[in-house]
Amino acid sequence: MSRFSRWSLALPMALLALATIYPLLFTANVASKSRREYILDRFSLADTARWANIDTAWNSVGMGRYFANSLIVVTASVVLLLLIGSMAGFALSQLRFRGSSAIFLGCLAALFIPFQVIMVPLARIMADSGLIDTYPGLVLAYVAQFLPFTVFLMTSYYKTVPAEIIDAARIDGSSAYGVYRRIMLPLGTPALLSVGILDALFCWNDVLISLLMMPSADHRTLMVGVTSLRGQYSDDIPTFAAGVLIAAVPVLVVYLFLQRQITDGVAAGSTKG
Repeated sequence: MSRFSRWSLALPMALLALATIYPLLFTANVASKSRREYILDRFSLADTARWANIDTAWNSVGMGRYFANSLIVVTASVVLLLLIGSMAGFALSQLRFRGSSAIFLGCLAALFIPFQVIMVPLARIMADSGLIDTYPGLVLAYVAQFLPFTVFLMTSYYKTVPAEIIDAARIDGSSAYGVYRRIMLPLGTPALLSVGILDALFCWNDVLISLLMMPSADHRTLMVGVTSLRGQYSDDIPTFAAGVLIAAVPVLVVYLFLQRQITDGVAAGSTKG
């Protein structure tokens, strides 16, 4: 590759990286300013790095409580999604039973249904079941929304496992559950990690489902808490920026340290089968 070709590729990528990083740096700079500094010059660099705005957002505004709510809900949702998704993926890819193809096609079809189409009946079902404004209700809503994606990727991944391995385990006397627990789970660890990261990011960044299922302020998740800050602190932009920074840092850390697993998870659905 010539030097011109390298530069023609590197320059647009550098500009794209700058456009991605700048908003985060700008937010961090605003969060470090006092209210007076921001009013006088919003684009200047902060004189000193202040933690007062982050402390206010975390303790006084309640971002710490919202963070804990998100952590509880996301952890429970991802565990259920991986458990059910891996079992369904194993069954649909390796077990032969009537209707397996129809179930898999149903999962594919569910991927194209927007949440807005089912939000009203879902809310009525949850309300009738007494699950509105509860952690189990939000967890079940996340599982229902993101399970088709999880099943699709796990099925695609498990279809790449050679059938000879399954047959050998069956000959040794393993049941279907034994094959799943002793063989498919260890072999599926890379896919489970990738899909788990993607599911966690989906749940963490969600606003609409959480806003529908958790109307009270005490049970808000982090992203809903950030959106509520915009109305409550419209005249205190540094505090609002601190709240945005608290919500963005965990996602940024995940992307920085687990970007390869995320890429593998996105590519898992393109494998054979």
